[in-house]
Amino acid sequence: MIKKACLYGLVCFFSAVALADPFVVAHRGGTADAPENTVSAIQKALTNHANIVWVTVQMSKDGMVVLYRPSNLSSLSNGDGLVSAYDYAELEKLNVARDFNQKHHSHFDEKMPTLQQVLERFPHTPFVIDIKSPDADPQYMAKQLTDLVMAQHAEKRVVFYSTNTAFLTALPKHLNRFESRDDTRTLLTHILLSGGQCPIDKKLNQRKWYGFELRRKVEVVEKFTLGEGRTATELVWNKAAMDCFRTGGSSVVLFAINSPADYQVAKKLHADAVMVDSLVDLNQTFKHEENMR
Repeated sequence: MIKKACLYGLVCFFSAVALADPFVVAHRGGTADAPENTVSAIQKALTNHANIVWVTVQMSKDGMVVLYRPSNLSSLSNGDGLVSAYDYAELEKLNVARDFNQKHHSHFDEKMPTLQQVLERFPHTPFVIDIKSPDADPQYMAKQLTDLVMAQHAEKRVVFYSTNTAFLTALPKHLNRFESRDDTRTLLTHILLSGGQCPIDKKLNQRKWYGFELRRKVEVVEKFTLGEGRTATELVWNKAAMDCFRTGGSSVVLFAINSPADYQVAKKLHADAVMVDSLVDLNQTFKHEENMR
């Protein structure tokens, strides 16, 4: 079963060491189980024993931080255009479950929630907040997020992530955030290509947060005197990489863990957490394992 310990704060979550089972992060609330980034998705994920909920945020025209991932409203909802082109009063009228309903023949009528509404409705839930807003000013977004999180006294139960490093660096230092994706990929590549050499000083007592796919296809570029060489390869975590990343009390979340086999690999590597699309499927895996014992 998914562990139920340390559910009420990311401080507890990220200080976990060599756990028997990784904590489970519901990706966008469990995007395969319910309309993503909605109250229904979050509620279903928690009902299915998610430890942490991952949500994606953007900013509306009037500065409201809302839950939505794609760059265009037409991708998931009955709207069209950028989130930033509309005030929240307009966004609130949309049904952001349109795409999910078409794919699953369901009948959800889901409004786009604000981050404030979600933090208030789930006051004890740890969240990873993924900043996606494609055209927002990083400094303004950081201010809005900081003011919101501090007003909700939620700073100990949230950690920020973004593939855009500018959003992470704009946040104040007292808020938890993942290391940049570029830095994480570079470090992982170095460890794997060097045969397990760890460049992190083991004497340092530093807590950092890293997130990356269990497997990721990349192109390695080597510089030579007369040009450069490019080699397609796949980065796959191993024990040496995991041990290096977790030096000094840091923590690793492995992304895209959506099969029983990948979950078992993550468990053997002692990943601190895994990000999954379906809590329903994961719980079925646990039940099958219990029945096999």
